[in-house]
Amino acid sequence: GKGPVSAYQHVNGGGWIANTATVADTACIGPNAKVYGNAMVSDNAMVSDNARVSGDARVFDNARVYGNAMVSGNAQVSGDARVYCDAWVFDNARVYCDAKVYGDARVYGNALVSGNADVFGSAKVFDNARVFGDALVSGYARVYGNAKVYGNARVSDSAIVYGDAWVFGNA
Repeated sequence: GKGPVSAYQHVNGGGWIANTATVADTACIGPNAKVYGNAMVSDNAMVSDNARVSGDARVFDNARVYGNAMVSGNAQVSGDARVYCDAWVFDNARVYCDAKVYGDARVYGNALVSGNADVFGSAKVFDNARVFGDALVSGYARVYGNAKVYGNARVSDSAIVYGDAWVFGNA
């Protein structure tokens, strides 16, 4: 409120909202969470713990951002998606449906993570990559370029999937 950015405490949760950001009264912003820049949090979305939403990022529907997670740039987190622990979603990335990004994972560029997909550990999904279905990307794996990982596929350890590659798993 009296810091370098004009801000107020959100009515639902007490978290700090910069006057330049937009947060719906139906959303919940926990007491240590911050929303700033031109970010928008709407619907029944929740930002809690030490999480940050900034830039022109959007968090909406029933999405949750918590722990020490960061959503920034033009990123969007929606549906019932979760971004937590120390994960970052930024640039123009999208995380939606029931997808989860957690651990120290990074999703950025124009990447999409959707369905029931999980990206976790220190994994990175970036460029125009797509991870969807029930796919898991974990460890120090990298998925980038125009690569697609879907179905029940598992990409882990130090695996690299890039270019126009498709990795499909079938249960």
